[in-house]
Amino acid sequence: MNNNENNIILFSNDELKNIEDIKSHYPDSKSALLPVLWIVQEKYGWISEDSMKCVGDLLDIPYEHILGVVTFYTMFNSKPIGKVHLQICTNVSCMIKGGRELFKYVSDKLGVKNKETTSDGMFTIEEVECLGSCESAPMMQVNNKEFYENLTKEKIDKLLEELHKKNI
Repeated sequence: MNNNENNIILFSNDELKNIEDIKSHYPDSKSALLPVLWIVQEKYGWISEDSMKCVGDLLDIPYEHILGVVTFYTMFNSKPIGKVHLQICTNVSCMIKGGRELFKYVSDKLGVKNKETTSDGMFTIEEVECLGSCESAPMMQVNNKEFYENLTKEKIDKLLEELHKKNI
């Protein structure tokens, strides 16, 4: 399979146009790497080795560099994750207000550890650094989109039940 065929499989024509637009805003294609990787992750939920190679072909960046970026930034997933990605803050404000205890509670409740996925593929939990909601700690981000603040065990139980029903 040549590079163009690989890009067509990974990206739609609209996405390829969007990537060309993104590249036009930067002095070189390497600068477009983060937004292009984000497109891949939003589409597939994670960034596979094949998709890293495809992005490298598209942006003319060595695979090794892309692998380094994907594994450095915690916002990128280099392995498949559950339908629901729970990111629980345990940084200073959240820690002081019980974030670590809540992380352990969710971990024990779901039977998985940090960056693991439940056996049914529903939930992945991840301990993360500051999510920028110190005044309403402890907090959790779900699927990089929804924020839940002032968490308690009771709120977590209700939220997990709602998320499970919504995503089955």
